[in-house]
Amino acid sequence: MTRVKICGITRVQDALAVAHSGADAIGLVFYKPSPRCVSIAQAVQLARALPPFVTTVGLFVDADAAFVREVLAAVPLDVLQFHGDESPDYCVQFNKPYLKAIRVKEGVDLLQCAADFSSAQGLLLDAFVAGIPGGTGAVFDWSLIPQNLPLPVILSGGLDADNVAAAIRQTHPYAVDVSSGVEVSKGIKDARKIAAFIQEVKHCEL
Repeated sequence: MTRVKICGITRVQDALAVAHSGADAIGLVFYKPSPRCVSIAQAVQLARALPPFVTTVGLFVDADAAFVREVLAAVPLDVLQFHGDESPDYCVQFNKPYLKAIRVKEGVDLLQCAADFSSAQGLLLDAFVAGIPGGTGAVFDWSLIPQNLPLPVILSGGLDADNVAAAIRQTHPYAVDVSSGVEVSKGIKDARKIAAFIQEVKHCEL
């Protein structure tokens, strides 16, 4: 079964809609320029609202290590997700499982990335859009993903209920990650779109 992460949650009702639809994880964005950024106080409220067995992922972009520690001291994050130019040494210092996001384009050596970040739980593959570290709603060329990547792949970038089944059939990822594809507006999720997305993921594996 392909796992599902819904990223960019900003409201308790959206977190609950994600959980009740059967998603495996939510993503909380701690990156100020993002329209989906949450404060530490908001994040605490969102994490507390979740039922058991839903993983809480914290997303950071080239954050000061002290800020990551400040978030970790207050918010019960299960996994960290690094979306910038962080080094492997930076990523491991927090003693938490982490995902490394890679913005995929022609010429990016994903096998080398997997070797460099062998300490990661997985690689989150997103579309490369100049100047924007994620949440772009853009799809990348899935054929650029090598078949023999040694780390689990979390497929991201422009996914929605219309294309996620095709994406899973082509790339066989460990998980899929969606943000803009289930939104009414940036940071505001649509419970029906979430349910439709998860339904498509389950359906394509029957």
